[in-house]
Amino acid sequence: MREVDVSQITAAVCDMCIESTHTLSEDMEAAFTKAVEEEGSPLGKLVMDQLQENLHLARTEQIPICQDTGMTVVFLRLGQEVHLTGGALKTAVDEGVRRGYDRGYLRKSVVGDPIERVNTGDNTPAVLHCEIVPGDRVEITVAPKGFGSENMSRIYMLKPADGLEGVKNAILSAVEEAGPNACPPMVVGVGIGGTFEKCALMAKHALTRDLREESPIPYVRALEREMLEKINALGIGPGGLGGTTTAMAVNIETYPTHIAGLPVAVNICCHVNRHAHRVL
Repeated sequence: MREVDVSQITAAVCDMCIESTHTLSEDMEAAFTKAVEEEGSPLGKLVMDQLQENLHLARTEQIPICQDTGMTVVFLRLGQEVHLTGGALKTAVDEGVRRGYDRGYLRKSVVGDPIERVNTGDNTPAVLHCEIVPGDRVEITVAPKGFGSENMSRIYMLKPADGLEGVKNAILSAVEEAGPNACPPMVVGVGIGGTFEKCALMAKHALTRDLREESPIPYVRALEREMLEKINALGIGPGGLGGTTTAMAVNIETYPTHIAGLPVAVNICCHVNRHAHRVL
């Protein structure tokens, strides 16, 4: 049994909040550079050049890429051979968010109640998803999610008879409806299967998958490529001003589901698609 003091988790989350809001991850950097080179529209290319300059300034000046520094989503994979000491896990994660948003001078965007809407003042609480896995490590992914794109995400409870074509139509419908509101070029996370809440969680988690990694499932790999091609053919383009790059990637996760259902969730993220990953 390996002991890990939760103060280590607090420190990591703090650093990751700042890192993810100031710089793109390596996979996103590579995808964005490729998109700049391949954009076929003059206006789209101009928008991409401006976005790339913004990314450069944020990285060199250590300031947020976007004024919406998001609600902090944390995926935590806790090895079952780890014994956490020093306090409660959720408290440690929230403290990391509080410190990160304070030290990084990041905008605090969280309200304590969805109806009364009084700002909590420190961007807590985070949304924490914790999974117990084999091993003695703690894997942390921090993904601040802005709500321009979050508001354009959709969930569909399809019938099994809708099949793969129904899934494709759902993805395209969500992206087309989002249009410029999701700050394209976007990354599209898709969850297929499970239940109402499981497919939404998969769609969110899919956004954190390294864009250089392919799905191990052949039909999913093919579907990702087909949907990226069809989304880019919509012509929404960078900033919604037209062009050949509406999305830089489509990442899909799947899970077993009930014989009577075909849940599909589409979680869209803007061109920043912030996430940072660490292992303790």
